[in-house]
Amino acid sequence: MTKLYFLLSLAVFSLFQQSATAGYKKTNEPDSVYLFSYTTDKNENKNGLHFAWSRNGSEWYAIGNEYSYLRSDYGRWGSEKRMYSPFLLQGPNGSWQCVWSVNDRDNSFAIATSADLIHWKPQSYPLVKEGTSFLLPVVKYDASHKNYLVSYADKGGKHYQFSSQDFKTYSPVKEIRSSEYTDPAISITLASGKVKGQKHRVAWSLVDQLIKTYELKQYKQQLSNELMADDPQRFAGLKDVKTTFTVQPKQAKPISDLLTGIFFEDINYAADGGLYAELVQNRDFEYALSDKEGRDKNWNSSHSWKVRGEASGFSIDSVAPIHANNPHYAVLHVRESGVVLENSGFDGIPLRKGESYDFSLFAKALEGKFTALEVSLVGKDGKVLAQSKINLASGGWKNLKTTLVTTADAADAVLTIKPQGSGKLALDMVSLFPRKTFKGRKNGLRLDLAQTVADIHPRFVRFPGGCVAHGDGIENIYRWKNTIGPLESRTPQRNLWGYHQTAGLGYFEYFQFCEDIGALPLPVIAAGVPCQNSATGGAGQQAGIPMDQMDAYIQDIFDLIEWANGDVSTPWGKKRAAAGHPKPFHLKYVGIGNEDLIGDVFEERFTMIFNAMKAKHPEITVIGTAGPNSEGSDYEAGWDLATKLQVPMVDEHYYQNAAWFIHNQDFYDRYDRSKSKVYLGEYAAFLPGRPSNLETALSEALYMTSLERNGDVVSMASYAPLLAKEGHTQWNPNLIYFNNTEVKPTAGYQIQKLYGNNSGNSYVPAEKSVNSDQDAVKNRIAYSFVRDADSKDLIVKLVNLLPVKVDAKVDLNGFAIAGAKSTRTVVQGTPSDKQLSPVVSDFTVSDQFNVDLPGYSFTIIRIKAK
Repeated sequence: MTKLYFLLSLAVFSLFQQSATAGYKKTNEPDSVYLFSYTTDKNENKNGLHFAWSRNGSEWYAIGNEYSYLRSDYGRWGSEKRMYSPFLLQGPNGSWQCVWSVNDRDNSFAIATSADLIHWKPQSYPLVKEGTSFLLPVVKYDASHKNYLVSYADKGGKHYQFSSQDFKTYSPVKEIRSSEYTDPAISITLASGKVKGQKHRVAWSLVDQLIKTYELKQYKQQLSNELMADDPQRFAGLKDVKTTFTVQPKQAKPISDLLTGIFFEDINYAADGGLYAELVQNRDFEYALSDKEGRDKNWNSSHSWKVRGEASGFSIDSVAPIHANNPHYAVLHVRESGVVLENSGFDGIPLRKGESYDFSLFAKALEGKFTALEVSLVGKDGKVLAQSKINLASGGWKNLKTTLVTTADAADAVLTIKPQGSGKLALDMVSLFPRKTFKGRKNGLRLDLAQTVADIHPRFVRFPGGCVAHGDGIENIYRWKNTIGPLESRTPQRNLWGYHQTAGLGYFEYFQFCEDIGALPLPVIAAGVPCQNSATGGAGQQAGIPMDQMDAYIQDIFDLIEWANGDVSTPWGKKRAAAGHPKPFHLKYVGIGNEDLIGDVFEERFTMIFNAMKAKHPEITVIGTAGPNSEGSDYEAGWDLATKLQVPMVDEHYYQNAAWFIHNQDFYDRYDRSKSKVYLGEYAAFLPGRPSNLETALSEALYMTSLERNGDVVSMASYAPLLAKEGHTQWNPNLIYFNNTEVKPTAGYQIQKLYGNNSGNSYVPAEKSVNSDQDAVKNRIAYSFVRDADSKDLIVKLVNLLPVKVDAKVDLNGFAIAGAKSTRTVVQGTPSDKQLSPVVSDFTVSDQFNVDLPGYSFTIIRIKAK
């Protein structure tokens, strides 16, 4: 046994001893001690609520080297989420209240409640109207009035006070004299230096639990931090590993037939410049500085466009647009011939020789006379690769179209528009699409990229995203109605990830894609609150949609269901039919919420939506949410709310170290089968540097065997994120990387594809025996046996995460497979391999058969029904 595992074993033994004696007081333990609460802003990763303890009030010991028991969730991601001057107070009922300042500029403060200082209720961020900011809070309990008094200072040195009985409703804020404001905080000295906070007298048992919580967290983190790069040491001398899988067909159970799906979000330029086949960037002239929060001074309505020609001008106007939802358009000032308007596309425009490209635009002569437009595709060397002419007519806006056929390949061509005439010419919605889109759809999807996604054979598609769905502030919440209808009437908006959404890839296109690939549509609707990481409209979620607007918001959801499922005689069904789809889309699932902070603002609005949906559309399965992690306050509160309301399914999200998936294969084994089903909506394994390689892929493959084993409670699962464009990647890892001319599936993609193409709706349990007494070895070997009711095939999935070959024996224990044909598919390599292709071969099976599982491999044996 290696040194690392020896130390971990000691840690486990220590925890066992502590747990075993938890109910007994040791003779050398004090009855009570001092507990000190504080925070530090020195290290972003350690900023939060910390504790130290002391027997005598002078010698202090930090618990967990500034381990955070509570961290602020106010503001945008990263460094904005900081806790300042936390004030901790225990109320008369024993419950702890923690109030802190979120920054030095907002009139918000944060409040969280806990019974034990370990498990915290979701935070809330009330607004105060008095003062220029909320700083240095002080909390007291007024026993005579049975309420809490909260005092604070602002940047101007003034002081204010309000009261609350429950930290949900508050009295008006009043200004108080400085002499009435007293901060009882003290300073103590720890090994790391001086810190300031509050001192409390508590039972030793409370401190003991804080220490044990930290130690258990550290132990789990050690396991999760394992890397396969350390396997040569971890498994030194390991050889001759043998395992037997004995199938138990009589214990087979039904499992979900929708388990493997995909999650699409417009992140990493996944839509515009990616899956959406439009080749012109900023076709609508609606780019704005606010898209990128001012980080790019050139990100404006003329981005990606330029004019060549001396006697010319180029401006943006909004006096008489095509549609109010698309207010900006370009105006060319042409005084001489030779003026050319040029668009560079998304990192250039890719072209294939001999293929057709559909060009269109809206044009209107404002002054002078124009007879035609010469439209060209030009290579980097200046060579014209395709050209066509469009005649212009006088009058208002005209929608003009032509087809361009290319004479050569190009990776980075440009589009040019050369007016013939002089004066002022208005242009808008300038578009170029390859004729060859996925399934030949107009306004369609990039063929190779869409086909790569379709090849996963997903059973469902979740869209339009995670954080994109509930947006950056109320005004940025994704509204489905803004994304249907004629392109020029759709409402573009800022993408929460910091660029522009044309809405060209809208709800109609999402639903159509689902239908084209045989997947169920799963739209996700904001639960009346924006992303808890919002930076506009108030940070966090205190700026939920006003309650007097919630009925209209809920009606929008009802309208979506009618649009998707309604007969052509219904108002919204008629709109769907007018768009070219008279038949219903057969919507069955709707997600409400995404990674939300499950506070009062969320709970009130989600409950309204859920109850309304249950009454109006009981045929629709509503999927709730349990926050962004696999544990913590939002996770617990989300599940409590789902249980109370009897929500049929809960959306869980977690991104974890690769080793976490190895050590948590029992995560769903212990779920209560009488409660909500699970949709694992976002998950992925990551490593330091966040590569996507065989190590992450096999960790996910191993974990997915447990998803199939628990397919009676886990109904759906989708890896995230799906797509990332090289050079524009905001998040790693992703399933599929691409550029303008190439699609680059990852090792993780191969795993998802194999699961998608080898799914079943019946799980057949098995017993596993390994000739090793090391849990580290046993945990690296996983299996799943499923059967497909349609084909009657038995599908065997075997994962070996060990660096050595495993000799496996499979005992089918009564399955009638004599003479059956079978195939074996293997993915194998070294942990750092990034791109791998499965190897498929014929394979002979019998009632009992042997199969070698190469080191670091995933094997599928599909046994065909006779």
